[in-house]
Amino acid sequence: MRVVFIGANTLVVTTTRYLLKRGHEVVIIERDASLIEALSAELDCGFINGDGVKPAILREVGPSSEDVLFCLSDSDEANILASLVGRSLGFGRVVTKIDDPEFEHVCLELGLEDTIIPSRTIGRYLADLAEGRNPLELSAMIRDEARAVSFVVRDDQAGPIARLHLPERVRVICVYRGDRLIFPDAETVLRTDDEMVLVVHREALDALTRQLGLPV
Repeated sequence: MRVVFIGANTLVVTTTRYLLKRGHEVVIIERDASLIEALSAELDCGFINGDGVKPAILREVGPSSEDVLFCLSDSDEANILASLVGRSLGFGRVVTKIDDPEFEHVCLELGLEDTIIPSRTIGRYLADLAEGRNPLELSAMIRDEARAVSFVVRDDQAGPIARLHLPERVRVICVYRGDRLIFPDAETVLRTDDEMVLVVHREALDALTRQLGLPV
């Protein structure tokens, strides 16, 4: 797998180290040539000097449907624009980082479903720790053949959960409606922009992706 990052901040460098240790190819796009020079001494990956929002720069990577593009610069607006450009150029998966939650709905309307808000994730984790819980325990439980999948409900998917006709070996864990947690049953009515969390057998992932129109 090849992973392309826009920006070379601490988050990108840390993630790159993990990916390189796992045998993946990494390319970092960064405007600051001096930063590239410094990082090239410690990271065995590819570098492109330029503005990752520009289509011409992203084309230098030679995007394919197997590549993942992470837009992790320090500008929400730049990340959103770069994500749209990357998707149009053929990246298989595009992940968008935003720091301002007000942009989340904009990302959803633009079809940028793989949007991350680090402050929200870390804040929820710290609040759980303060109450004596460790939310990372869930990642240890989802193992072997199981996979956790989440998706945002589209207009055409709103309605009773039963109407989704989920494939075999797929179970709904919960639904998030804003800040509200819902444990649904077959009669639960989904609303547009609800977030569904599923546990899926690895062999059912392709069927689920086709059924729900999820990004591959």
